[in-house]
Amino acid sequence: MGFLISLGLLCIVWSVVTSVLIAIDLRKRGISTSIFFLKFMILKYLHIYAKLTQEQNGKVGPLFYHYILPLNIGVVIFVFLAILYW
Repeated sequence: MGFLISLGLLCIVWSVVTSVLIAIDLRKRGISTSIFFLKFMILKYLHIYAKLTQEQNGKVGPLFYHYILPLNIGVVIFVFLAILYW
């Protein structure tokens, strides 16, 4: 079970780091972002990032998936652990 907890925490840290990278990427593209309010604004930034990269490259940028996938895996792991220990 320690492995699952570690994997879940790693997934969440991965998503947090990716959210900072998305904000930095948007800032480089000239979009005003706030690192301090990133927790509240990440969904907006994620939408803007996906839209800009799709317009530019014809497909969504890789940071979009690097945010969504580990966050969802982490949530599934913690729900599984909650049900297991309940």
